[in-house]
Amino acid sequence: MNRTTQELMNALLSKGRVEDYLRENEGEMLSDTLASCLDALLSRHGLKKGAVIEAAQIERSYGYQLFSGRRGTPSRDVLLSLALAMHLSVEETQTLLRTAGLAMLYPRVRRDSVILRALADGASVMDCNDRLDDCGEPALGD
Repeated sequence: MNRTTQELMNALLSKGRVEDYLRENEGEMLSDTLASCLDALLSRHGLKKGAVIEAAQIERSYGYQLFSGRRGTPSRDVLLSLALAMHLSVEETQTLLRTAGLAMLYPRVRRDSVILRALADGASVMDCNDRLDDCGEPALGD
């Protein structure tokens, strides 16, 4: 992946056929599955699935199904809880959301701003939820 998103957008809009764009930019497309992305993040951070699932405060069997790819796309809040539990960076979290086809965090949205700050601070899910509550925003999972 060498081209910026803006460069890809310009290339897409300048092409007469989307098929031509896709063929010419095949190497630029996101191709990871959510399960492979989660697995790579676990490896990169030296984490265990069970510990992450517990820290994310999600149901154990559901968490294992997400990590194995046997479950479809989870809610955005579930992925954000996993990101907090894994102490992912903001960039890693945005990539995780993008891989799942979910909206990335946006600093113009109040709730997203609180979550972005919590990620940057390495906060836990519980701490993030406390911060959300302090700012009058719904907790993760609500």
